[in-house]
Amino acid sequence: MRIAERRIPAMAPKAGHDAYLATLRRTGAVTVKTSRGQMVERKRDGSVTVIKDLPVGKRVKRGTVLRRVDRAG
Repeated sequence: MRIAERRIPAMAPKAGHDAYLATLRRTGAVTVKTSRGQMVERKRDGSVTVIKDLPVGKRVKRGTVLRRVDRAG
């Protein structure tokens, strides 16, 4: 099992790309993704439509533990 688990990081990029291509085939050839700080709609023919600009994210150091803040009161 450990040997198989060690292979996951190497397999993940291909699996993600395969899922992306499968989505394009099954959904009428449109996906929504982020690219260069923008949310974009990408079509199977390669055309891209910008939906909106995204705010700059906050950098977080590796190993930082994030906790949910209860704002209910």
